[in-house]
Amino acid sequence: MKRTALLHAELSRVIAGMGHGDLLVIGDAGLPIPPGPQRIDLAVTPGVPRFADVLAAVLSELQVERAVIALEACAAGGSQPPEWCAPLQPVDIEMLPHARFKQLCADAKAMVRTGECTPYMNVLLYAGVAF
Repeated sequence: MKRTALLHAELSRVIAGMGHGDLLVIGDAGLPIPPGPQRIDLAVTPGVPRFADVLAAVLSELQVERAVIALEACAAGGSQPPEWCAPLQPVDIEMLPHARFKQLCADAKAMVRTGECTPYMNVLLYAGVAF
């Protein structure tokens, strides 16, 4: 049995196979998944699993170079990432309109669907290099 936090075999396999610049998406229950990316559906019921828990598990194994979120997820004014982005620090977080965010999802190796029901709680994670 694995010793790290991430126990989901399919998700762990995707992360292990990612190279520099590859894209992994973690999304809320409502984020549309386009044809192309592998779908890893973790959603059980509304709120289970929570986005924050899935993000923490993924970050325990994935070296992230940069992240992208939707502008609509930000507080009024859209100049600062929301509090749920804190675990991503010190990674640079880019903010784009949600329509553009959804377009970028088509380039993902995989999209992880959580049970999160908070609007716009989605993130694009670009793999970095661990050395």
